[in-house]
Amino acid sequence: MSKKKVIISACLLGENCRYDGQTKQNNQILEDFKEYEIIPFCPEAPIFGTPRERISVVDIDGKNKIISDETNKDVTKLLEDEIYSFVKKNLIADKIILKSKSPSCGLGTTPILNEQKEIIKYGSGLAGEIFQKSYQNTSIEDENSYL
Repeated sequence: MSKKKVIISACLLGENCRYDGQTKQNNQILEDFKEYEIIPFCPEAPIFGTPRERISVVDIDGKNKIISDETNKDVTKLLEDEIYSFVKKNLIADKIILKSKSPSCGLGTTPILNEQKEIIKYGSGLAGEIFQKSYQNTSIEDENSYL
């Protein structure tokens, strides 16, 4: 019998893949899913490296774009391609745990900024949105709603 599969944000697993080179390791998640096949997920590190410039979700003409904080570069398409590539390789997951507040992984907790970089609302990160469409029959939570 094969193990159940769980996709987990890599920073929660202890990988130093955050923009600042740090981790957000969550020992409770590691313990709770030790019987699962764990599939680490971070769409940012493979593209931009670690450490890297921060990115934010910015509402531009009613559409959420992923914009680098310092250079103001639109990296939405790069991230979309990376996320969809991951989904194609991992079509089945029994559960998904994502990092809250992340411009990639947040689920309703990610700050959405206006073009002046002011918070105008909270929503989901790009991967959070794509995962909700791609894994419709899978429980998707962040580390706070899960615990």
